[in-house]
Amino acid sequence: VQLQASGGGLVQAGGSLRLACAASGDTYRAYAKGWFRQAPGREREFVAGINWSGTNINYADSVKGRFTISEDNAKNTVNLQMNNLKPEDTAAYYCTANPGRIGVLSSENRYWGQGTLVTVSS
Repeated sequence: VQLQASGGGLVQAGGSLRLACAASGDTYRAYAKGWFRQAPGREREFVAGINWSGTNINYADSVKGRFTISEDNAKNTVNLQMNNLKPEDTAAYYCTANPGRIGVLSSENRYWGQGTLVTVSS
């Protein structure tokens, strides 16, 4: 499985961005998918996860009510809609995929895309 994240950029506080993660490989549809982020000087942290069937979704408390994870099986992508962005959301965002479930620790997840940088100005 290969993952390619896109959609990052510079946005003012209160604005929105939509990240996308395109995947190659037929087995991707059977995996759980998720997003993590890593700010400078900090560890990579869980943001959102969705199970393979799309029936179980989880968010970090810091993004609940502002971020929405979704998948488009026809396009083999998973998206992260980010609304009401705050300066503390500034980070490199990484998509991930894993058999079973998305672990909240980055070390628990098998496949990773490269980061896409999100910068939120105040």
